[in-house]
Amino acid sequence: MSEATVSDDQLRLFIERIERLDEERKGISEDIRDVYNEAKSQGYDAKIMRQVIRLRKMPTHDRQEMEAVLETYLSALGMQLRLPFDKAA
Repeated sequence: MSEATVSDDQLRLFIERIERLDEERKGISEDIRDVYNEAKSQGYDAKIMRQVIRLRKMPTHDRQEMEAVLETYLSALGMQLRLPFDKAA
């Protein structure tokens, strides 16, 4: 019977840890949302910032490959992407 009690206690501890972490995650999500709102109030585009963050998380090789494919597709559609930092043609 004590084995079941130990298992029950262990399960309860796991559940409580998950609940605490979930609360922390909610708090962090709210903090991130606040930072986006602050940036937006300063004139930055939160949607673009999210894309930049997503790209920065990618391994360099994967990002370069994705950019090359995107450039190929845009070129095929006659939609040349010109960014200020692109080299002059």
